[in-house]
Amino acid sequence: MTAVFQNFDIYPTYMDGVHARARSADYRTVLQELLDDRFVALHMLQPVLDGTGGSFAVGGDARSQRTWADAQGLGKDATPEAILLAQIEASGADIFYNMDPLRFGSDFVRKLPGSVKKAIAWRAAPSPGADFGAYDLIVCNFESILQSYRESGWNAAWFYPAFDPVMTDYRQAERPVDIVFVGTYSRHHRNRAQVIEALAKLQDRRSVRIHLQQSRMTRLAGTPLGLLPPLRGHRLPRPVAKVAQPPVFGRGLYAAFGGAKIVLNGAIDMSGNDRGNMRCWEALGCGALMLSDAGTYPPGMEEGVTMSSYRDVDDMLVQLDRLLEDEDRRRSIADAGAAMIADRYSKSRQWEDFVRLL
Repeated sequence: MTAVFQNFDIYPTYMDGVHARARSADYRTVLQELLDDRFVALHMLQPVLDGTGGSFAVGGDARSQRTWADAQGLGKDATPEAILLAQIEASGADIFYNMDPLRFGSDFVRKLPGSVKKAIAWRAAPSPGADFGAYDLIVCNFESILQSYRESGWNAAWFYPAFDPVMTDYRQAERPVDIVFVGTYSRHHRNRAQVIEALAKLQDRRSVRIHLQQSRMTRLAGTPLGLLPPLRGHRLPRPVAKVAQPPVFGRGLYAAFGGAKIVLNGAIDMSGNDRGNMRCWEALGCGALMLSDAGTYPPGMEEGVTMSSYRDVDDMLVQLDRLLEDEDRRRSIADAGAAMIADRYSKSRQWEDFVRLL
C-alpha cells in the first residue's frame, strides 16, 4: 500500500493557538490537537487523516518540530530542513506530498531519502522565482496557475481539496445568521475590500458576521500609529473596522458557516478568472448557500444550481436580498450544493484521484 508523508504550511498565529489548546509540549499531542480541530482536513489525504497509511508534520512550526527532534536525539543545530528529512525517513513513506514548497523547494527534494519514490507539491498561487523543478508533479485547482508551471517546464496537474465529513455535524436546521464572510484582508485585496465594505453597511438591516484575518500592516494601522502617513493606506475602512470580528479557523469556521443562511465569498486579485478557493468547499460542505463572484468554478459548482454568483458589488447586494427573501430557492440551492460537494469531492474520491496522478 502507498504510504504518504504530508507536510503542511500553517499560519504561525494559528499554530500558537494549537500549542495553547494542547497544553502539552508532547509532539503527538500537538499534532492530535491540530487534527481534531480540522483546520487542514480538506487538504489532508484520507490515509493521513484516518491514520491508515500516512503521517504528517508542520515543517515550518519550530516548536513542534524541535520537540520531535529533541525526542529523537537530534542536535540543537539541526535545521528545519534536517528535521523534516529525518521525519520523512523515519516514517518509511514512499510518497512525499508537500503543501509548503516555497519553504521546502527543489533543493530539499533532492535530499529526500531513497525510500521516497514520488514528490508532489501543492501550490495554488503565483510563484515567481520559485524552483519546483525537482518535484515529480505540482498540483492545485487553478488552471491558469498550472499553465504557468507548465510554461516553466514542470509537470503540473489539476487536483482539489475534499469534503470533510465532520462538516455534517455543524449543519443547523435553523440558521440564525443571514450572511457570514470569513477571509484575509490587506490593501492588496482590492476587489475583496469593496465586497467587505458593502457587506459591513448591511448591518442595520441584516444579521451579518465578518471575520477577518488581517495582515500585519493592517493590524498595525488599527493602532494610534495608523494615523501616520505610511500606515494610513493600510487602515480598515471605518464601516468594516466597526464590525470586524477575529478570524475563525477549523471547527470555529464550521460552526460559523453551519449557522449561516449565506456564506459570501470573493476571490483575491491574483486568481484572474479562475475560482475555487477553500471557502467554496467549506461553505458548501457546511450546508450554507454560497454567493461568490462570477468566474470559472470547479466542476459541479454551477450558478443557480449548487451555488449563486454576482457580477459586481451592486449585483451582490441585489442577489443577497433576493436569496434571503426567497427561502425555498435559497434552501434548494444550498441543499444541492451540500449533496454535490459530499459526493463529487469526497475523501475517498480525492485519494483515488491522487493515486491516479502518481
